[in-house]
Amino acid sequence: MSEKFENKLSNIRLHYKIWMADEKEEGILGDGKWKMLKLIEEKGSIKAACDALGYTYRRTWGNLRKIERFFGFPLLEKHRGGSEGGRTMLTPEGRKLVRAFDTFHQNIDNQIQQGFEKFIEDLKN
Repeated sequence: MSEKFENKLSNIRLHYKIWMADEKEEGILGDGKWKMLKLIEEKGSIKAACDALGYTYRRTWGNLRKIERFFGFPLLEKHRGGSEGGRTMLTPEGRKLVRAFDTFHQNIDNQIQQGFEKFIEDLKN
């Protein structure tokens, strides 16, 4: 293998997305929706989370409803506020879904990273 080729290997960056679909192949939950749920919990607002990710409020609301319909439980609790404003947070089931996806993602990330490192090694040999 040429030295020029081997030098290029250190410049390869791995990118991937994970998502789950229903039997009709329509997306249910994936990286984007997972990040959105985490940000809603962190920021206490759907709008603030949308702004942070550059997502539209309307599309986000539709995605959240799709997840709720599929799993059969609400994801969000809304608390109207007075002068301080309201707060939106995840329901206990919503937090459980996010934690499960966190764990799943971490396990998959580790496996994919190991596979990527093997791929680079195979190219070097």
